[in-house]
Amino acid sequence: MFTQPAQPQRLSVIVPCRNEAAHIDAFCDSALQQQLPPGWQMEVLVADGCSNDGTRERLQQRCAADPRLRWVDNPGRIVSTGLNACLRLARGSVVARLDVHTQFAPDYLAQCLAALERTGADNVGGPWVAEGRGAMGSAIAAAFQSRWVVGGALSRDKAYEGPVDTVYLGCWPRATLERFGGFDETLVRNQDDEHNLRLRLGGARIWQSGRIQSSYRPRDSLRHLFAQQRQYGYWRPFVMRKHGQPGSVRQLVPAAFVAAVLGFVAISPWSAWPLAALLAAYGGYVGAASVLAACAAGQWHTLPRLPVAIAAYHVAYGLGTWRGLWDVLRGRQPSAQFARITR
Repeated sequence: MFTQPAQPQRLSVIVPCRNEAAHIDAFCDSALQQQLPPGWQMEVLVADGCSNDGTRERLQQRCAADPRLRWVDNPGRIVSTGLNACLRLARGSVVARLDVHTQFAPDYLAQCLAALERTGADNVGGPWVAEGRGAMGSAIAAAFQSRWVVGGALSRDKAYEGPVDTVYLGCWPRATLERFGGFDETLVRNQDDEHNLRLRLGGARIWQSGRIQSSYRPRDSLRHLFAQQRQYGYWRPFVMRKHGQPGSVRQLVPAAFVAAVLGFVAISPWSAWPLAALLAAYGGYVGAASVLAACAAGQWHTLPRLPVAIAAYHVAYGLGTWRGLWDVLRGRQPSAQFARITR
């Protein structure tokens, strides 16, 4: 049971958004329907990144109708600047991040508060659960959820309860954010991983609880998935440059695979068997991973599309990592091509 505070306490919810006219009302409704423990009050700060599709106007209307909602301007337009803009105005003793494209259980925030009290951790969150729509979206979600595709990441384990190296979204005591600071505004992607790596290097504990439940809607086309994963991969070397290490070794595997393929392609005029062996081994792995992912998801209809979805995850991330590394090694500023986020 969560201990009721002697005086009302405030929970600050921070949310970045840009051009979310089709989703902002559903998100606001979901956030305001959260069931908090007795003695807790909530404010929801939504940072709009200069939307031009009506999101800003609709959000301002919702804020005028409910004092728990607060509109925050985000001229930087990216996630990290939006989160920091919210943090500067947040008044809560606890801060939780939500996402416009995620559906939350009614007790999501209550479970976050309970996990903080139960564990004494510096950041808590739930598993990262994907639910796709349509044929390709379902296959992408099944691949996303499979430990055989994402290198055994604990964030995909719905039942896991324990320490992790990073966590989906996050919920922090204010003292944690005051000690470690907010989000790195030089990063368009991977700002969550960088923040959690910074916490871990400083001795903080990050905790995942299966009681904290939500579902995320992933990309629903290969084109959008490839662009997203390439961007995630691109920003990985910038995090490594800052801290001298990756968040985890598994994040380097796609880049190693891409390097091996390109290296064997280069020597194929003299000896083709290394490339053929590598591709055969990878093909076997993808085939087995596809069967396991379809079985785990209970969606056998995704099986024909799973191999290409899995390959898109790996190849796009690997290519992006090498492009980012190339810019880092040359001391260049991040490419404008990767400096914006599109859904």
